[in-house]
Amino acid sequence: MGGMEFNKVFAAILVAGIIAMLAGFIAEKLVHPHALEENAFKIEGVEVAAGGTKEKLAEPILAMIAEADITRGQKLSKACAACHNFEQGGPNGVGPNLWNVVGRQKQSAPGFTYSGTLNTHGGDVWTYAELNKFLWKPKNYAPGTKMNYVGIKKPEDRAAMVAWLRTLSGSPKAVPSATAIAAEEAELSLPEEEAEKVEEAIETLKAESHDEKKSISKAKADIKKLEADINDTETKIKNQAAEKKKAAETIKKTVQEAKE
Repeated sequence: MGGMEFNKVFAAILVAGIIAMLAGFIAEKLVHPHALEENAFKIEGVEVAAGGTKEKLAEPILAMIAEADITRGQKLSKACAACHNFEQGGPNGVGPNLWNVVGRQKQSAPGFTYSGTLNTHGGDVWTYAELNKFLWKPKNYAPGTKMNYVGIKKPEDRAAMVAWLRTLSGSPKAVPSATAIAAEEAELSLPEEEAEKVEEAIETLKAESHDEKKSISKAKADIKKLEADINDTETKIKNQAAEKKKAAETIKKTVQEAKE
């Protein structure tokens, strides 16, 4: 490569570098990135509150336990069998033995070393209500728990699981009382203000649905009228064509007669 050609290449590279630097500088001046004050998309089930976020609560299940599908609960328990033993006198596994767990003291399975977080919420006993909240989201209920399980989201499935766990006892606990059911529903129900918002949203949806039905009904009526007008127009056109044909035949006949 000659000296002149080398100088041209070097100059081209130098100019390209300068242009790139200027482009970056200009872009930085024109664009001012800043953190969003709030999420562009709100996550369903999570309410933004002062000082952080507040997740929704587990749905109440105590009213469902008496009639819950125990067979369904037993099938669901298969996902837990790798870590838990369900037999009376059975050994602990990765998790504690769960025989007679309903009504049992928390963190009381002999020979099992707990993570020490299960008593943080709801007292020291595995009541129906506490099992419901734990099975919904174990990590939320007991931060730091060794239990690596995401939880059971459907309330009917949690009710089935708890109903089956109730049977793992020589003397199963009584099903939840009306008082316990009412207490759980009061604890886990939506706050009054949020409940009112839900009711307002439902009423709005009903009104919009009613308006849509009215619009659809009107559109159907308009289409029906248009079809009738089209049929009427087609009939008139056919009649006019018949009259023209008849007139043409009359003229033809008159001309023929005149020639004769």
